[in-house]
Amino acid sequence: MTMWVFGYGSLLWNPGFEAQERVIATLPGYHRSFCMRSIHHRGTEDEPGLVLALDALEGAQCNGVALSVASHEQDDVLAYLRERELISSAYLEKMLHVALADGRKVEAVTYVIDPDHVQYCGGLDLEEQARIIARAVGGRGPNTEYLFNTAAHLGELGITDRELDWLARRVRALTA
Repeated sequence: MTMWVFGYGSLLWNPGFEAQERVIATLPGYHRSFCMRSIHHRGTEDEPGLVLALDALEGAQCNGVALSVASHEQDDVLAYLRERELISSAYLEKMLHVALADGRKVEAVTYVIDPDHVQYCGGLDLEEQARIIARAVGGRGPNTEYLFNTAAHLGELGITDRELDWLARRVRALTA
């Protein structure tokens, strides 16, 4: 059975594994949001940054990419993803149904935010998000890089995310 992974943030531009297939996909019931404080990759405990997470929201949907994994690589990819995504337990690993752009429906390994986790910060207004992202730096680099890469890759894929596009413009203005 093919293992699929749903990417909506850095997995779009830095999956860390070779995908057999890469297909535009839609996940119902969640929206992409800078609702997780980053204390490792894009910020520190003293100056947290923000990273994207899937936040549950009735009626929402998130467009991203489904990545299929070769059967002989599935265990290694899952171990890699768990080490990368579950570093602070703020994400929950779930198997969720996604609709592929070609009409197929698959279950995909998906990392969603735990709204009860201390790093959850849903509901921040966009201006506050922009100010945090503009200044934060973590172990994987500036928070701005994460935002700009994600927005650029969504654009290349033809996926519109108005909030991300606004944030990218605003953060560019703040850091100019």
